[in-house]
Amino acid sequence: MGKVLIACEESQAVTIEMRKLGIEAYSCDTEPCSGGRPEWHIQEDVVPLLKEKWDMVIAFPPCTYLSNAGIRWFNEEKYGEKARERKQKRKEAVNFVQQIWESCNKVAIENPVGWLNKNWMRPTQIIQPYYFGNPESKRTCLWLKNLPPLQPTNIVEPKIYGYFKKGKKKGQPIYGTQYCKFSEDRGKIRSKTFPGVAKAMAEQWGRLIEY
Repeated sequence: MGKVLIACEESQAVTIEMRKLGIEAYSCDTEPCSGGRPEWHIQEDVVPLLKEKWDMVIAFPPCTYLSNAGIRWFNEEKYGEKARERKQKRKEAVNFVQQIWESCNKVAIENPVGWLNKNWMRPTQIIQPYYFGNPESKRTCLWLKNLPPLQPTNIVEPKIYGYFKKGKKKGQPIYGTQYCKFSEDRGKIRSKTFPGVAKAMAEQWGRLIEY
């Protein structure tokens, strides 16, 4: 039976889809799982686990210091020491991504468009949830090591929640991830893997595991 680590996944979206196929998959996160299958969840720092033998590692590293969304907060002239602290945390985040990349022969790393694209390596592909039957727009990068690009399974039209009324984006459509209201759980909600993407990862990559 193949053994797969789904790193930084509290939702268990990919883990559950892998389990449906008979693959021994484990989610890992410092937070409790919200997928309802704690027996498949390892609640601890994933770094020590990367030293174990896995047939595949799929990772969703935190994008707090890597995405373009908060790029303005790295301006040292405006934010001084706080900006320097964020830059240090960004270095640590990149180092974490590199550790994941080197941990296994088959690796997939997911993150939004951001720092990694130009300062680590170009992504293997950029996907959208609406390629896989989920009517949402969220450009998502995948860095793949010895894994093929995901093939779309059901292309649908993304849902438009409204249009920007002012600023540089005036007149442009507002999609779900932009529409999501600010709250304590906003980051967690925005980072969850869409069901269609999770299923595609399990079905298309799971079959490559040697049993």
